[in-house]
Amino acid sequence: MAKDYYQILGVSKGAALADIKKAYRKLARKYHPDLNPGDKASEAKFKEIQEAYSVLSDPKKRTQYDQFGSAGDFPPGAGPGGRGGPGASPEFEGFNFSDYGSSSFKDFFENLFGGAGPGRSGRVEGGPGRGEDLNYTMKIGFEDAIRGVQTRIRLNRLAECDTCGGSGQVPGSGSRACPACGGTGRANMQRGFMKFSGACPSCRGSGKAQGDACPDCRGAGSVERSAQISVRIPAGVDTGSRVRIPGRGNAGRNGGPPGDLYISIEVAPHALFRREGANISLKVPITVPEATLGAKIEVPTLWGKTTIRIPPGTKSGQKFRIREQGAPAPGTKARGDEFVEVAIVPPPFDDQRVRELMKELERVSGPNPRENTGGN
Repeated sequence: MAKDYYQILGVSKGAALADIKKAYRKLARKYHPDLNPGDKASEAKFKEIQEAYSVLSDPKKRTQYDQFGSAGDFPPGAGPGGRGGPGASPEFEGFNFSDYGSSSFKDFFENLFGGAGPGRSGRVEGGPGRGEDLNYTMKIGFEDAIRGVQTRIRLNRLAECDTCGGSGQVPGSGSRACPACGGTGRANMQRGFMKFSGACPSCRGSGKAQGDACPDCRGAGSVERSAQISVRIPAGVDTGSRVRIPGRGNAGRNGGPPGDLYISIEVAPHALFRREGANISLKVPITVPEATLGAKIEVPTLWGKTTIRIPPGTKSGQKFRIREQGAPAPGTKARGDEFVEVAIVPPPFDDQRVRELMKELERVSGPNPRENTGGN
C-alpha cells in the first residue's frame, strides 16, 4: 500500500505549503534522533516524516503523488523484464537515462536520496541552508506612504543560537564516523530490481555522526527571539505594496544566510485626498458667482497650497489638472498629477436678499437648460 504522506504529517490534502512546513518542523523536532538517542521507532518515524515532506513540499512531486499515489519510484521499463531488471548493474551500467525525460528521472532520484543524483553529490539537507522569509503587515498613514517613513517594528524571528553558533551541537562535543555508512557518506538503497548509491540518509552525506544536541536550541541551531528592527518605507508605496528588508528573516541553518523580511503595506484613507495609482484626486466647492464669472481659487496639494484658475461658465463636476502634484513613483523622482473636481454650492436659501437676487437672475438667465431634454 502506498504511504499516505498527508496523514504522516497530519495535514489535509488541500493544505497550503506554509501549513505543510509548519507541521514538518513540529514533527521533525519531536522525533529527531538527537533528541531520542537509541530510539529506533523515533528514528524510523523521523525518516518517514522527511520522506513525506520531500514529496509534499515539491510542487511537481506533490502533483504526481496526488494523481498516481507515488512520486516516481519506478521510471517506465524499470520493472521486471525491462532494462534495469534482473542482471542490470547496481550502478546503472547499460541503463539508458536518455530514454526517460530528464525531469521525471530527476524527480525519481530526488525522491530516493533527497536531491543527490547519479554522478553528483547534490545539496545535502544537513548542510548550510538559507533561513525562511518572514512576512509582516504594516499599516501607515496616507502622507507617510506618499513621502516615505523611517520607523521601527517589533517581530518574533528565529535567531542563531548563541550557545552552539547555529550548528545545533554542543560546542566541543566533536563528531565521530557515521555508524550507518562507516564514515563514507554513501549508502546503497534497493528499490525493486534496481540498486542505487546515494548520500547516506543518517549523516546526510557528511560521513560523520552528529555530536550531542545543543540543550538551548535542542539541536535546531536557532531560537525564537523578539527583535525591534528599524525599517525604511520608500516614498510612493500604496496598499498592496511589498517592501523587502534583506537579511531580516529567520536565521539560516548550519551557517547559511538568513532569509528576508517582506513588509506588506496597508495605507489609511485621507480626509480630503483619494489616490488612483500615482494620481491624486480632490473635490473642491465653489460658489455660483465663481462658477459664473470665473475666479482664482486656492486649493491644497500634498506638497502645499497652490492657486488654480476657474474659467467663466464652469460647470459642477468639471475637473482641473495640476501637473506633478501627485504621488511619487517608487524608486524615481517622477510624480503623478492632482485632479481637482469642482462642485458648485448654492447660496443660502433662507436669506431674503439672496432670494430676491435669485429671482432677478432667473428672469435674465436665458433659455431653459432642460429644453433639449424634454423637461419643463
